[in-house]
This record gives sequence, C-alpha cells and structure tokens, in this order.
Amino acid sequence: MRTAISSLELLEPRSLGDALRMLGNEGPLVPMAGCTDLYVSLNFGTLAGRRFVDLWKLDELRGIEWRGACLSIGALTTFTEIRRSALVRQRLPMLAAAAAQIGAPPVQNRATIGGNIGNASPAGDSLPVLAAAEATVVLRSPHGERRVPFTSFFTGYRQSVRKADELIVAVEVPPVEGQQWFHKVGARAGLAISKVVMAAVRGPRPRVALGSVAPTVIRLPHTEEVLCSKGTLADAQQMLFAEITPIDDVRSTAAYRRRVAANLLARFWKETATETWWQG
Repeated sequence: MRTAISSLELLEPRSLGDALRMLGNEGPLVPMAGCTDLYVSLNFGTLAGRRFVDLWKLDELRGIEWRGACLSIGALTTFTEIRRSALVRQRLPMLAAAAAQIGAPPVQNRATIGGNIGNASPAGDSLPVLAAAEATVVLRSPHGERRVPFTSFFTGYRQSVRKADELIVAVEVPPVEGQQWFHKVGARAGLAISKVVMAAVRGPRPRVALGSVAPTVIRLPHTEEVLCSKGTLADAQQMLFAEITPIDDVRSTAAYRRRVAANLLARFWKETATETWWQG
C-alpha cells in the first residue's frame, strides 16, 4: 500500500565528506537532522523537496569548543547540549537562555542549532542571539569552505545564501563585550512559537536583534545608535518602530508585535541599567 512517504528518497552518508559528495553529485537534496521543523512541513504537505540526505549520525558536526578566538558550535549540536554547556553559559549566556525555551525537552533533545539557522524562520529563537552576538555561519561544499556573517546570511523569508551543494557545518561566535539579555514572548513559556523574541547586549556598543517582526531576524542599527549616543529610551523606541515591519498572522497582530517590541527594549534597558558600560 502506498503511503504519504512512498515517493520520498533518503540518502544516508557515513561521513561529512560522503554527505558533501552526495550534495554535489546527486542533488538537489534536502539536508535533515533533528527534523523538528522538517517533519511538521512534511506532515502538512508544504515541503517541496522529496529527496533527503540524513546528517544525524555525522558526529563530525557536533561539539562545542573554544577554537582560536571564537566559540565554535557544530551544526548538529542540540539545544539540550547547548543549554547544559558550561562554556556556553560562561561565554554566551543569552544562547543558553534561548536554548532552554525552544520547545519541550524532547524537542530540545533533537533540535539542532544548524537546523534552526537553515530553517531560516524569522521566529527561530536562537537567531536573534546569533545576530546580536555577531556570529559567523560556516558553510562547506565539495569545493571548499566559506564563512558568512550571520547578519548577511538571510536573504528573505525562509531564504538564505546557502547554495544547494553546501551544508552549514558550524557557527562561530567572537567574544561578546557587555551584559547579555534575552526574552521571548509567546502564547506559553517555552512551548510555543515566539510572537516576538529579542536578544540584546549592553556594552560600549549596544546591540539589539529581534525575531518575528520582519521577514528575517534583524538587527536594529539605528536604534542601537540612539542608545549608544545616550538618547532617551523614548527616542530609541520611536526609532525601533521605524526599523521593524511586523505583520498580522494567526499568532498575533502587527500592532501587538510593535507594542511588545518597544516594551522589550525598555525592559532590556532598565534591567541592564546597573552596569555602567559608558564609564571607564
């Protein structure tokens, strides 16, 4: 008897090199690993791809380490591993905070940071963190490796610069100077898609990134400039309104998202006010 998955094809590489050869010679293929998002799309019939390459067993793409001057996180590292990592909690606590709110524990056990990036959803909880941290996405193809600044990786709604024969193999984060902050607003704490999610850093150069308020996760450079120049919070909130483009959808309204985004900015600024980063 034919089923909904009868027409699907799954390739199972034994190594990263094997996977890259498959992408180069047998594509187009859809990379899959934890499948926490992919299976939802497959179930609803919205997934265009019918041929897949399973990366889950490739331990080469796992791990968290301090490499050179960066925190390096392998693409297949799960959010449970990120949440529990002492190195992440020390160097990038806002990512540990985000990891703890990505679905329920079973989801965190399967969902990977590479999948969260590759899915390219503007509501991805880890993505504002990586934008505010000025991370770099490491891509590899049969022809070599390249690094893309995180803020240049997404080109539109669920679109990125990743080519068909490339895999996300890691994300690299340089040292973050300042006090880190993260907050997610959803229908339920941790078990819902975010209505608005913010990650920010208060330091010599403030950084603010938002999810679910534009086609992609975005940084707010003009809002950051107001904060850096010691403008008022009200001025910064007005600038934020000019930099975001939320929409009405089944989860919320544009007006609600604008109001919440402004409130989150105020909360970030007030809760980090004890740190006098401007004085030395």
